[in-house]
Amino acid sequence: MSYFFVKSFEEDFSTKTLVNKKKVTFQTLDDILKTNIIKPNTKSFGQKRRLSTTILNRNYTKTYRPQGIIFQTNIKPSYVLPFDLVLLSDAEKIVVHYYRIKNNLHLYYNHKLIDGYEEFVFKDINEVMKKFDSPASAWRALNKFRIKNGKEALPKPKFRLAEYNEVVFFRSVKIKPVALFGYQKLASELAHKYNLPHFRSARAFYNKLEK
Repeated sequence: MSYFFVKSFEEDFSTKTLVNKKKVTFQTLDDILKTNIIKPNTKSFGQKRRLSTTILNRNYTKTYRPQGIIFQTNIKPSYVLPFDLVLLSDAEKIVVHYYRIKNNLHLYYNHKLIDGYEEFVFKDINEVMKKFDSPASAWRALNKFRIKNGKEALPKPKFRLAEYNEVVFFRSVKIKPVALFGYQKLASELAHKYNLPHFRSARAFYNKLEK
Protein backbone atom coordinates (compact mmCIF):
# COMPACT_ATOMS: atom_id res chain seq x y z
CA MET A 1 0.00 0.00 0.00
CA SER A 2 1.29 3.46 -0.90
CA TYR A 3 1.18 5.91 1.98
CA PHE A 4 0.97 9.65 1.66
CA PHE A 5 3.00 11.57 4.20
CA VAL A 6 2.80 15.21 5.21
CA LYS A 7 5.57 17.49 6.38
CA SER A 8 4.03 20.71 7.61
CA PHE A 9 5.90 23.98 7.12
CA GLU A 10 6.06 27.40 8.67
CA GLU A 11 4.20 30.18 6.84
CA ASP A 12 7.24 30.82 4.62
CA PHE A 13 7.26 27.16 3.50
CA SER A 14 10.46 26.22 5.29
CA THR A 15 11.43 23.95 8.16
CA LYS A 16 13.01 25.43 11.27
CA THR A 17 15.31 24.22 14.01
CA LEU A 18 16.65 25.56 17.28
CA VAL A 19 20.16 27.00 17.53
CA ASN A 20 21.07 28.35 20.97
CA LYS A 21 17.38 28.76 21.89
CA LYS A 22 16.75 30.71 18.68
CA LYS A 23 14.56 29.39 15.88
CA VAL A 24 16.30 29.53 12.50
CA THR A 25 15.51 28.35 8.98
CA PHE A 26 16.75 24.80 8.46
CA GLN A 27 15.51 23.86 4.98
CA THR A 28 13.68 25.93 2.39
CA LEU A 29 11.12 24.45 0.03
CA ASP A 30 13.50 25.18 -2.83
CA ASP A 31 16.23 23.13 -1.17
CA ILE A 32 13.85 20.26 -0.46
CA LEU A 33 12.58 20.11 -4.03
CA LYS A 34 16.04 20.45 -5.58
CA THR A 35 17.33 17.50 -3.60
CA ASN A 36 14.07 15.61 -2.97
CA ILE A 37 15.34 15.13 0.58
CA ILE A 38 13.81 16.30 3.86
CA LYS A 39 16.27 16.39 6.75
CA PRO A 40 15.56 15.86 10.45
CA ASN A 41 14.98 19.29 12.03
CA THR A 42 13.14 18.76 15.32
CA LYS A 43 14.97 18.54 18.64
CA SER A 44 12.74 18.17 21.68
CA PHE A 45 11.71 16.15 24.73
CA GLY A 46 15.21 14.72 25.21
CA GLN A 47 15.17 12.81 21.94
CA LYS A 48 17.79 13.03 19.22
CA ARG A 49 17.12 15.20 16.19
CA ARG A 50 14.28 13.79 14.13
CA LEU A 51 11.93 14.43 11.24
CA SER A 52 8.31 14.53 12.39
CA THR A 53 5.63 13.91 9.77
CA THR A 54 2.08 12.59 9.48
CA ILE A 55 0.54 9.73 7.50
CA LEU A 56 -2.83 10.48 5.94
CA ASN A 57 -5.53 7.84 6.21
CA ARG A 58 -9.22 7.50 7.01
CA ASN A 59 -8.68 8.31 10.70
CA TYR A 60 -6.11 11.06 10.23
CA THR A 61 -6.58 13.86 7.71
CA LYS A 62 -5.51 16.83 9.83
CA THR A 63 -2.00 18.24 10.15
CA TYR A 64 0.23 19.99 12.68
CA ARG A 65 0.28 23.23 10.68
CA PRO A 66 -2.09 24.45 7.94
CA GLN A 67 0.49 24.31 5.13
CA GLY A 68 3.13 21.92 3.90
CA ILE A 69 4.13 19.24 1.41
CA ILE A 70 2.51 15.88 0.70
CA PHE A 71 4.98 13.21 -0.35
CA GLN A 72 5.71 9.52 -0.67
CA THR A 73 8.83 7.63 0.35
CA ASN A 74 10.20 4.10 0.40
CA ILE A 75 11.95 4.70 3.71
CA LYS A 76 10.29 3.14 6.73
CA PRO A 77 9.63 5.38 9.74
CA SER A 78 11.55 4.84 12.96
CA TYR A 79 8.26 4.84 14.87
CA VAL A 80 4.66 6.06 14.75
CA LEU A 81 2.55 7.68 17.48
CA PRO A 82 -1.27 7.96 17.41
CA PHE A 83 -1.05 11.65 18.40
CA ASP A 84 1.41 14.50 18.95
CA LEU A 85 4.36 13.50 21.13
CA VAL A 86 3.82 16.52 23.38
CA LEU A 87 0.78 14.78 24.88
CA LEU A 88 3.17 12.25 26.43
CA SER A 89 5.30 14.94 28.05
CA ASP A 90 5.20 16.25 31.60
CA ALA A 91 4.50 19.81 30.42
CA GLU A 92 2.20 21.61 32.84
CA LYS A 93 0.73 23.71 30.04
CA ILE A 94 0.16 22.09 26.66
CA VAL A 95 -0.61 24.60 23.92
CA VAL A 96 -2.80 23.45 21.04
CA HIS A 97 -2.05 26.06 18.38
CA TYR A 98 1.49 26.20 17.07
CA TYR A 99 1.40 29.95 16.41
CA ARG A 100 1.13 30.53 20.17
CA ILE A 101 4.44 28.77 20.89
CA LYS A 102 6.54 29.18 17.75
CA ASN A 103 8.66 31.96 19.27
CA ASN A 104 9.21 30.04 22.50
CA LEU A 105 10.00 26.58 21.21
CA HIS A 106 13.03 26.26 23.48
CA LEU A 107 10.69 26.47 26.48
CA TYR A 108 7.86 24.40 25.06
CA TYR A 109 10.14 21.55 23.94
CA ASN A 110 12.23 21.51 27.12
CA HIS A 111 10.13 18.87 28.89
CA LYS A 112 10.63 15.22 29.68
CA LEU A 113 8.48 12.37 28.47
CA ILE A 114 6.38 10.55 31.05
CA ASP A 115 7.86 7.22 32.13
CA GLY A 116 6.25 4.40 30.20
CA TYR A 117 5.38 6.54 27.19
CA GLU A 118 6.71 3.72 24.99
CA GLU A 119 3.35 1.96 25.15
CA PHE A 120 2.15 4.48 22.56
CA VAL A 121 5.14 3.93 20.26
CA PHE A 122 4.37 1.70 17.26
CA LYS A 123 6.47 0.46 14.36
CA ASP A 124 3.94 1.49 11.71
CA ILE A 125 0.50 3.00 11.16
CA ASN A 126 -1.10 -0.45 10.79
CA GLU A 127 -0.17 -1.26 14.38
CA VAL A 128 -1.72 2.03 15.49
CA MET A 129 -4.95 1.26 13.65
CA LYS A 130 -5.14 -2.25 15.13
CA LYS A 131 -4.75 -0.88 18.64
CA PHE A 132 -6.97 2.19 18.26
CA ASP A 133 -9.96 2.29 15.94
CA SER A 134 -10.13 6.09 16.09
CA PRO A 135 -8.32 9.14 17.48
CA ALA A 136 -10.99 9.19 20.20
CA SER A 137 -10.02 5.72 21.45
CA ALA A 138 -6.33 6.70 21.49
CA TRP A 139 -7.30 9.84 23.43
CA ARG A 140 -9.12 7.79 26.08
CA ALA A 141 -6.13 5.48 26.47
CA LEU A 142 -3.82 8.49 26.72
CA ASN A 143 -5.79 10.06 29.56
CA LYS A 144 -5.89 6.74 31.45
CA PHE A 145 -2.11 6.57 31.06
CA ARG A 146 -1.64 10.13 32.27
CA ILE A 147 -3.85 9.63 35.34
CA LYS A 148 -2.06 6.37 36.19
CA ASN A 149 1.20 8.30 36.15
CA GLY A 150 0.02 11.11 38.41
CA LYS A 151 -0.75 13.60 35.63
CA GLU A 152 -4.01 15.37 34.95
CA ALA A 153 -6.34 14.12 32.25
CA LEU A 154 -6.25 16.49 29.29
CA PRO A 155 -9.36 18.62 28.66
CA LYS A 156 -11.33 18.26 25.45
CA PRO A 157 -9.86 21.41 23.76
CA LYS A 158 -6.47 19.61 23.66
CA PHE A 159 -7.98 16.87 21.48
CA ARG A 160 -6.82 18.88 18.48
CA LEU A 161 -3.37 17.39 19.15
CA ALA A 162 -4.78 13.87 18.77
CA GLU A 163 -6.40 14.50 15.39
CA TYR A 164 -3.14 13.79 13.54
CA ASN A 165 -0.55 11.07 14.08
CA GLU A 166 3.17 11.69 14.44
CA VAL A 167 5.44 9.65 12.19
CA VAL A 168 9.12 9.94 13.06
CA PHE A 169 12.28 9.39 11.05
CA PHE A 170 15.74 9.62 12.60
CA ARG A 171 17.40 10.06 9.22
CA SER A 172 17.08 12.18 6.11
CA VAL A 173 14.23 11.00 3.90
CA LYS A 174 14.31 10.72 0.12
CA ILE A 175 10.89 11.78 -1.10
CA LYS A 176 8.67 11.83 -4.14
CA PRO A 177 6.82 15.19 -3.97
CA VAL A 178 3.09 14.79 -4.59
CA ALA A 179 1.44 18.15 -3.80
CA LEU A 180 1.59 21.32 -1.74
CA PHE A 181 -1.23 22.40 0.54
CA GLY A 182 -2.21 25.57 2.34
CA TYR A 183 -5.01 28.10 2.20
CA GLN A 184 -2.81 31.17 1.79
CA LYS A 185 -1.90 32.61 -1.62
CA LEU A 186 1.76 31.67 -1.25
CA ALA A 187 0.85 27.97 -1.25
CA SER A 188 -0.81 28.15 -4.66
CA GLU A 189 1.98 30.35 -6.04
CA LEU A 190 4.66 27.91 -4.96
CA ALA A 191 2.69 24.95 -6.30
CA HIS A 192 2.50 26.71 -9.67
CA LYS A 193 6.22 27.58 -9.55
CA TYR A 194 7.25 23.98 -8.90
CA ASN A 195 4.55 22.43 -11.11
CA LEU A 196 2.87 20.59 -8.25
CA PRO A 197 -0.86 20.20 -7.54
CA HIS A 198 -2.22 22.55 -4.89
CA PHE A 199 -4.88 21.82 -2.26
CA ARG A 200 -6.25 24.09 0.44
CA SER A 201 -5.62 21.38 3.03
CA ALA A 202 -4.28 17.86 3.39
CA ARG A 203 -7.86 16.77 4.06
CA ALA A 204 -8.93 18.17 0.67
CA PHE A 205 -6.16 16.12 -0.95
CA TYR A 206 -7.18 12.96 0.88
CA ASN A 207 -10.88 13.43 0.10
CA LYS A 208 -10.05 13.69 -3.61
CA LEU A 209 -7.86 10.61 -3.32
CA GLU A 210 -10.74 8.65 -1.80
CA LYS A 211 -13.05 9.60 -4.66
